[in-house]
Amino acid sequence: MRVTLRFFARFGELLGDSREIDAGDGTSVADLVREAVGSNSEGHQAIFDEAGSFHRYVILLQNRKRIRPEDAETMLVADGDEIAVFPPVAGG
Repeated sequence: MRVTLRFFARFGELLGDSREIDAGDGTSVADLVREAVGSNSEGHQAIFDEAGSFHRYVILLQNRKRIRPEDAETMLVADGDEIAVFPPVAGG
């Protein structure tokens, strides 16, 4: 199945803005992001903590609906999904 993964702001600078990924059945949102980050250590450290969980400040959306980082381990992706990953938002 094809899933669109989009990184925004600093995450996009580190990992590229958008990509299409072929995901297997049973792939979670967290698995998808981990696969995309791959061996990019700076990108990995920006998104994940030392235990491999999302930093609490990471904002995740699945098909424009916000999901909690702690739920991303069990939420599965489906064909045509769009996953968006944002750093914390600050006003100015």
